[in-house]
Amino acid sequence: MKQVKKILLVDDDRNLRYLLSSYLLAEGFFINSVDNIREALVSIKRDCPDLIISDIMIKDLNGYDFIKLLKLDMILSHIPVVFLTAKGMTSDRIKGYKLGCHAYLTKPFNPNELLAIINNIFYNIDLLKNYSIYPINNSNQFSKFLETFTPREKNILKLVINGFTNKEIAMNLNVSLRNVEKYISRLLKKTSTRNRTELVKLLISLLRANDGIRTRV
Repeated sequence: MKQVKKILLVDDDRNLRYLLSSYLLAEGFFINSVDNIREALVSIKRDCPDLIISDIMIKDLNGYDFIKLLKLDMILSHIPVVFLTAKGMTSDRIKGYKLGCHAYLTKPFNPNELLAIINNIFYNIDLLKNYSIYPINNSNQFSKFLETFTPREKNILKLVINGFTNKEIAMNLNVSLRNVEKYISRLLKKTSTRNRTELVKLLISLLRANDGIRTRV
């Protein structure tokens, strides 16, 4: 039986929390919502969520403070964070991605887009878990695979695996969207894959093969 994913919603807009909670509940998620960062931290300690959706402009501690605190805690640093905010400047997005958010969506937003982002994040996490992925440094085959790429290509590959869009990668690495598109095309060409899905599947197959070697030895 598939486990229901738990999402923590952090926003001081009561109406938004109610509407978004109702929408995500209808999509099959378990939702807990709070209106400030301090309550969010208490909630996380009590029942760790699978994903967090947070506003940035919140009284006292803001969304940026929140993600910094999460990344400082080894137990909580793995939790994906989606910023849902009215702060739409490019500099705000870049700051969010540099701090480690998985996605950045500005208000007003389309709930279907948010749902697609959430499902994409969970898809990539589940994909890696299902195939028992080892850390890159512990995989000899994968290390050899990475030797064919430049440092920039390796960074982009990791972001692709984590479900970042081209636009999000550009903001995260502070490069132009056109350059990201060129790098993605180069990655596909080097791996003889046609799209992102095939690229991720190739990575999975290499690590599964390595897993088999480790098991038989």
